[in-house]
Amino acid sequence: MHEWALAESVITTVLEVADKEKLDAITEIIIDIGELQQIEQELFSFAVNDIMKTYSPKLKHTKITVNIQHSTLRCKHCNHTWTFKDIENKLNKDQAEAIHFLPEVAVVHSRCPQCHSPDFEIEAGRGVTIQSIKGTKK
Repeated sequence: MHEWALAESVITTVLEVADKEKLDAITEIIIDIGELQQIEQELFSFAVNDIMKTYSPKLKHTKITVNIQHSTLRCKHCNHTWTFKDIENKLNKDQAEAIHFLPEVAVVHSRCPQCHSPDFEIEAGRGVTIQSIKGTKK
């Protein structure tokens, strides 16, 4: 159900921007989702499209593009970089779910694969970002 809440937040934000920009119709929305969010892309896209039907006539003919932003994690000790896919199979179900809801906790549940330091940062691959909103004015 996390996907539905995110989808609703995206649509609400898009409509706020459309009102601010005085758009009569929204023709395209491009959304980036960080890999660490572990969003089921198909379910998220379905939720966005379903929610759009009930929210506003401005969204009637909107094209939605959802891109997954791959993760980059960098060790502060040895400068090694890796991705979430590199550590995903080492996480148990509870750890993976915790990262799904709050990607920043990845630093609690994993270590650098090279030097095993717990001191690393997430450089890319978290969050949900509306990259662009295109629309028309009368």
